[in-house]
Amino acid sequence: MRILFVTDAKTVGGSEIYLKEMLPRLRQLGLEAEAAMPLAEKTAFIREALEAMGVPVHAYRSLEELPQDYDRVVASAWYPQSYKRFFERFPRLTLLIHDQIEIFYPLGLRYLYRLGYHLLQVPNLVRSEAVITVSRWAARWLQEVHGVKQVYPVPNGVDTERFRPPQPGEKEKLRERYGLKRFSVIVPARMSPEKNHLTVLLTARLTPGVDFLLVGTGELMGVWQKTARLLNLKNVRFLGRRTDMPDLYRAVDAMLLPTLGENQSLATLEAMASALPTVTTPIPAQQELITSGQTGLLVPPKPSALAQALRNLPFHLGKQARDHVLAHHTLEKSAHTLACVLTTT
Repeated sequence: MRILFVTDAKTVGGSEIYLKEMLPRLRQLGLEAEAAMPLAEKTAFIREALEAMGVPVHAYRSLEELPQDYDRVVASAWYPQSYKRFFERFPRLTLLIHDQIEIFYPLGLRYLYRLGYHLLQVPNLVRSEAVITVSRWAARWLQEVHGVKQVYPVPNGVDTERFRPPQPGEKEKLRERYGLKRFSVIVPARMSPEKNHLTVLLTARLTPGVDFLLVGTGELMGVWQKTARLLNLKNVRFLGRRTDMPDLYRAVDAMLLPTLGENQSLATLEAMASALPTVTTPIPAQQELITSGQTGLLVPPKPSALAQALRNLPFHLGKQARDHVLAHHTLEKSAHTLACVLTTT
């Protein structure tokens, strides 16, 4: 079965990392998976990595350059308007959705976001032959709230060899490399509104004995850097985009993610696979990954509550979190589920 995965991405996000991890595994399962990506400098390393693993890649300037003789075309877009062009080129499309289909802002903003999603994205979803999304919660939500019929969940997976607990003596060396001398918390999230970095900064203000490492970039990075200076926070470091995430997870003591919107968080899975105790919010996507008190802590996104959770964090949660990932969220399990959906629906 020959399958083309096409994206409009001109830079790298979670959906492009997803393709890099999943397409080689689909080929190992017997599917002739190929990728099509815009010819853009920022995605070159993804294209090169896929080709090195035996995945044919079409770097296109125009969709008309792409062949059409596929058994199935799977599209993933950063921008809803891209789907119009995808449908013009490939009338029968399966859509792969990593979207944050609901963001749990305060009530009025939440419903405004839901309305926008329904008007801009849902017409594309109902036009497709099938929709694949990366959490069971998102599949139910699309069906029950937005009326999308053919939705199939394929929960995310993570590389449990790359994201693993530290070996004996490894953590100490990594902490020395990164200059970590106190209890340290990593916050891996794009700096956009739904990731709730203001709450992170206010939590840091309440816990001056804890160091916070903020990883990621985004449109609000300058705002949060200025806010940290105004709050005179000496315990917050902005690390920007990083390629050494496995080492950072092994170096720190906990992960904090007071997010208001996820589909299924790869950062959460990476931290859990690294046996890192995780504190996050009780939104549905995070509830699907974490049972509070067993594989992490689900805490309302209030600085006082988050600070209290970090002060009293049970460290045995990290091992239980990794066990959960090994049982339910390996890349191999995710690829097998995706292959089944692609070949049977």
